[in-house]
Amino acid sequence: MKKLFLIRHAKSSWDNPELSDFDRPLNIRGERDAPFMGKVLKKNNFSPDLIIASPAMRAITTAKRIASEIDYDPLGIIENNKLYDASTGEILKVIESIDNKFNSVFLVAHNPGLTLLNNYLSSLKIDNLSTCAISGIDFNTDDWNKIEEVKGKSCFYEFPKMYFD
Repeated sequence: MKKLFLIRHAKSSWDNPELSDFDRPLNIRGERDAPFMGKVLKKNNFSPDLIIASPAMRAITTAKRIASEIDYDPLGIIENNKLYDASTGEILKVIESIDNKFNSVFLVAHNPGLTLLNNYLSSLKIDNLSTCAISGIDFNTDDWNKIEEVKGKSCFYEFPKMYFD
C-alpha cells in the first residue's frame, strides 16, 4: 500500500514586488497555517517516510514548517526542481520515480498541477486545492509506477480555512 499526501504551499507574500515568483516567502497567514497543518497531520497519526518539495521559497518553507511539527528532520526533505510550475504529468513523473522502499510520501508543490493531479488520481474531486490544503490518497499497490493504473482512494482532506476564518 502506498500513501501520497499532496500539499499545496501555504499562503505567500506579495509585499515585495521586486522578488521573483520563485523567491516569494510565506506571509503571516502562511506562517500560521503551515505548522498548524503539521499539527493536524500529527494528530491524525500521518507520518511520511519521505518529504519531497518544490525548491520555491514558499513551498520549501511550508515543507520545513510541517516537518518540524511531525518530528521529521527538515534536512531530510528532498528538493525537486521539477515540481516548480509543474504540470500534472511532470508531477506524476516525480512520484513514479520514488523508490518503492518509501510507502508514505508528502509532496509539497503548487497549483494548478496539484489540484489536477488530485482529481486524476483520487476518488475525491475538488475545485481547488487551497493554500496549505492537504489531500491524502491511498493506493492499493506496492509500486509507485502503478499508482496511475490503480487510481487512489481519498483518505484525508483538510485545509486551514476549516479551522480559521
